[in-house]
Amino acid sequence: MDIIQTIVIAVIEGLTEFLPVSSTGHMILASAAMKIHENEFVKTFEIFIQLGAIFAIVMLYSKRFLNGLTIYYKLAVAFLPTGIVGFLAYKTIKAYLFNPTVVSLSLIIGGIILIIIDKKVVSRESKTDMLENISYKNAFFIGLIQCFSMVPGVSRAAATIIGGVFNGFDKKQATEFSFLLAVPTMFAASGYDLLKTEIEFTGNEIFLLGLGFVIAFFTAWLAVKIFLKIVENYGFKHFGYYRIVIGIIFLIFLWGKDLT
Repeated sequence: MDIIQTIVIAVIEGLTEFLPVSSTGHMILASAAMKIHENEFVKTFEIFIQLGAIFAIVMLYSKRFLNGLTIYYKLAVAFLPTGIVGFLAYKTIKAYLFNPTVVSLSLIIGGIILIIIDKKVVSRESKTDMLENISYKNAFFIGLIQCFSMVPGVSRAAATIIGGVFNGFDKKQATEFSFLLAVPTMFAASGYDLLKTEIEFTGNEIFLLGLGFVIAFFTAWLAVKIFLKIVENYGFKHFGYYRIVIGIIFLIFLWGKDLT
C-alpha cells in the first residue's frame, strides 16, 4: 500500500463504519478498484484502523459509558450471540464470502430492507425511555440480528439498527444503540484478528498504520455526528437507496470485468 491508498481506505473506514452501508464491504470494493494486493499487512491494516473508529465512539459517548454499569450488562448480553457465532464460524465466512460479488448483493438486499423499515419508524415513539432500560431479552435479540453482519456487505450498523427498530426503539435510539454495541463487538473482533497476526512491521508500515488510525478516528467522529442529524431529519431510506445504487454499480463493474 502507498500513502494515497492508505488515506483512501482509512477515510472509507471512518466514514462508513457506523453508517448502515457496510465499511467492510466498501473497503473490499475500494481495494478491488485500486488493485490493492491482499497480503498480511493489508489485512492487519484494515483491522487496525477499525480501532481508530471505535475510539471515536468511546470519546463521543464517554459520559454514557461512565454513567453506571447497566449499559455494560445490556451490551454484554447483546454481544453474546455475535461472540459465539463469530468464534465458531468467522474463518469459514471469511474464506468463502469475502468477495466483491457477495458484498454487492448484500448491499442491495440490505438497502431494500432499510427502505422498508424506514417507513416503520418514520413517526414512531419509542417503547423505551432510555437505552439502559431495554430488556435483556430484547438486547439478546438485537445481538442475534447483528450476527448477520458477519456476511460482508450486510453492515453491522444496519443489522443492529434493524434489530433495534424491531425491538421498539425509535430511529435515534436504534442508531445510538448500534454505536454503543459497536465498541465490544469491534474490540473483540479486531483484537482477536490482531492477536493471530504474526508479522513484523517495517518502519514504513508502522507509519501507515498510525496514519490510518488517526484518519479513521477523525473521519468516524465527523461521520457519527452528521449521521445522527441525517437520521433524525430524514430517516434511513436514503442510505437504503445509496446501498442499492452502489451494489448495482459494482455488479455491473464486476460483470463487465469478467466479460473482458
